[in-house]
Amino acid sequence: MIAAHTTKPVIGVPVSAKLGGLDALLSITQMPPGVPVVAVGIDNGKNAALLAIEILALKDEELKQKLEKYKERIRS
Repeated sequence: MIAAHTTKPVIGVPVSAKLGGLDALLSITQMPPGVPVVAVGIDNGKNAALLAIEILALKDEELKQKLEKYKERIRS
């Protein structure tokens, strides 16, 4: 719903409740044309936060460097 009223990126985090979160995932991914929403995994707020950081890091060099260090750390 929010995605239809903003020009900012919207990240949807489906929450497991009924049907194990499948209903929430489908409601996020089945938006009409012209209303883009990015969905991350069910109950995966951490990936939503990382995606938001990746978006912000496109214009923030310091944040980009911190993100690169974080990703290097988790790959090790």
